[in-house]
Amino acid sequence: MPSVDVVDETFLAVPPEVVAAAFATPGSWAAYWPDLILDVYLDRGAQGLRWTVAGALVGTMEVWLEPVLDGTLLHYFLRADPRGDTSPKRLRQEVRRRQLAAKRVSLGLKMTLEAGRPPGVPPALP
Repeated sequence: MPSVDVVDETFLAVPPEVVAAAFATPGSWAAYWPDLILDVYLDRGAQGLRWTVAGALVGTMEVWLEPVLDGTLLHYFLRADPRGDTSPKRLRQEVRRRQLAAKRVSLGLKMTLEAGRPPGVPPALP
């Protein structure tokens, strides 16, 4: 079992294709996860991506985009281990840091992709 196991879910009121476009290029990955080296092992298009992870952590990561109502439920999974020995305290700090980073990515996308959409109004289609 990986020592860093992060799961996050955030609803975005935009179609899955719009969210998928935010993860489509490797340049975006470096902006979201600057200390991780990602290699796609499964590109599921509008359903998301799965990567192997190297760099600061070693393991796997996934962004699964689930169509829900008039938008997308962005599921994020990170299952990895830090390089080298880590104390229990350092490991807890790393897990918390990764949890907060996941939420920053998803809420950042929410703010950007939903920008200008009044509450209660359906999302614009691509």
